[in-house]
Amino acid sequence: MNTHILIIAHAPLASALRECALHVFPDCAGDVLALDVPPDEAPEQTQANAQALLDSVAGSALLLTDVFGATPCNVAQRLADGQRTRLLCGVNLPMLLRAVCYRSEELESLLSRAQVGGTQGIMSIAAAAPQNQVRMLRNSHDQEDNHHQQ
Repeated sequence: MNTHILIIAHAPLASALRECALHVFPDCAGDVLALDVPPDEAPEQTQANAQALLDSVAGSALLLTDVFGATPCNVAQRLADGQRTRLLCGVNLPMLLRAVCYRSEELESLLSRAQVGGTQGIMSIAAAAPQNQVRMLRNSHDQEDNHHQQ
């Protein structure tokens, strides 16, 4: 049985991340759940909504939240029991995609893989060095740049 992934984040991030995961892995729809937390919702209501989502799944769940210390994370901390549910904060798309790929693994292994995926997904790219662009190579039969057509 797959581990379920519950994203709890500030609206509309949770739903947006879920939609991105479904774009890449359409078969994960039943395993990835999202709870968007509106800015005006009471934490108690968010807690009740999150608990209802968690109760709707059988087995273990990996909880992913956006910002440590914010309402989504605080709610998720109350849900994470360390055995059936584990929490990882700082969700990003590489983390989510890694979690989806390995959702059939045990919860502890999935947690590690997701964290590594999220961390490895963060990198500094030099603006002056375009990636994945093939340079036009001159055919050895071409003339010099300064040739004149006749």
